Amino acid sequence: MKTLYIVRHAKSSWSDPLADDFDRPLNERGKRDAPRMGKRLKEKGILPTLMITSPAKRARATARRIAKALQYKKDDIKEERKLYHAEEDVILDVIRNLKDKHNSVMLFGHNPGLTNFVNSLQDKEFDIDNIPTCGVAAFQLKIDSWKELSWGKGTMVFFDYPKRLDD
Repeated sequence: MKTLYIVRHAKSSWSDPLADDFDRPLNERGKRDAPRMGKRLKEKGILPTLMITSPAKRARATARRIAKALQYKKDDIKEERKLYHAEEDVILDVIRNLKDKHNSVMLFGHNPGLTNFVNSLQDKEFDIDNIPTCGVAAFQLKIDSWKELSWGKGTMVFFDYPKRLDD
């Protein structure tokens, strides 16, 4: 059995319209939301054995803030260039190539690829319209090896996002 957490980066800043997309930082809301979501994940007892992120500045910053809340060493976060604006098939390929010693993986990336990935992975008939910024979709996977992962194999355990915290 494997567990997979799909996390969209927190809210990014558009204050510099000339900034390259890859280098956009988190805005104030994103800096607030990421540790709050990390705390929420910690309260659920979540501690991944691997965190892997897109190398884009906003995704790395989100991963680091959540890692700090989960007491996961930020130096142990792996970056994967292929996750930058990846389509769902690329995300699937990245996950299939993970080492099997990792039973609980948290992956940070971008929409629309993450939403499409989550919808293709789950074994239900309904789709999520959009994973909001800093949203987390958690899956239980009835597989022994990441290489076995395929569409429809995931059972969603929960779907959470920052605005739920404000209710």
